Amino acid sequence: MAAWDEEELRRIGAATELRVSSRRPDGTLRPYVTIWHVGVGDALYLRSAHGPENGWFRRALRAGTGRISSGGVEQDVTFGLADPALGPEVSAALHAKYDRFGPGPVGAITGPDAATTTLVVMPE
Repeated sequence: MAAWDEEELRRIGAATELRVSSRRPDGTLRPYVTIWHVGVGDALYLRSAHGPENGWFRRALRAGTGRISSGGVEQDVTFGLADPALGPEVSAALHAKYDRFGPGPVGAITGPDAATTTLVVMPE
């Protein structure tokens, strides 16, 4: 598995939003969806705000590959389910970054079921 360049991960993590796209079976990219994200350690994490049935989440998990754009970085990536043990750390990072937007939006990505929709995103 490839590792993030430290500067790229810093730039992505500092951005408020991230655009994510998964690959179709024919290799083309689906339209970007704008979401929130955090960098924790040496990885990038995304969560579905509407559970495991959210379209972008299902497609990213099924495809396993795609592309992200954030902080001036555009990168082909892989998607995988994150280690559930990282759930509290990812939630804490999401709170630290996004609590300024209020409890509703942040609660959608930090609630009790949100950890099950955490994807780890790594460069291809």
